[in-house]
Amino acid sequence: MPLYGGIERTTAVVIGTGLSGLAVASELQRRGVASIIVDGLDLLGAGNPANTSSLQRCDAADAASLKERNEILRHLRNYAASHKLDVRNNIRALQLDHLEAGTDADRTEKWAVQTPGGVLLADHLVLTRCAHSQLRRMLSQLGMAAGQNLMTAMHALGMYLVGVGELITPTPKEVLRQAKVVGQAISAKVYPDGVPALLPGGFALTAAPA
Repeated sequence: MPLYGGIERTTAVVIGTGLSGLAVASELQRRGVASIIVDGLDLLGAGNPANTSSLQRCDAADAASLKERNEILRHLRNYAASHKLDVRNNIRALQLDHLEAGTDADRTEKWAVQTPGGVLLADHLVLTRCAHSQLRRMLSQLGMAAGQNLMTAMHALGMYLVGVGELITPTPKEVLRQAKVVGQAISAKVYPDGVPALLPGGFALTAAPA
């Protein structure tokens, strides 16, 4: 139940307002898929709040990589502002619940994302600021064990990862590649008969020149 009673519906909820979150939200917007982007994830009942801001930093320390990342992030922030993406920098997710789809075969799986202001209901969930320990715990609660078909099982539930590396944070170019893949996968589910024309003024998710 909502903490303060508010319920909102959208097609996708993106967890994380950094490079990865803005990249996938921009890709979704270009493909006509509505999304709400929240700042991060603090699971209720966890021993320690999730401090995942470090996941948004590029591990490469060289100046060229940092410059590239900052340039891409600047473009994404400008795109988010000019296209009025629903970015909620001060709102964090407190709980993620997978809801049963019901008997209607045309319905997709649903997610309920609890925030301090209420609940966001969505067909798809994109995680960008989530430690692997959190991810494993969430998947275990959903009855999924790590294995060869883990990503396929996640996608079947409408859950996707962007910018979450096993050992280090992916490079900006890899983050953009992942954002494109996830954007394509979600839009294919939202528009199974064909993706609509890209919205005018769409920002092409390509890395800045070296």
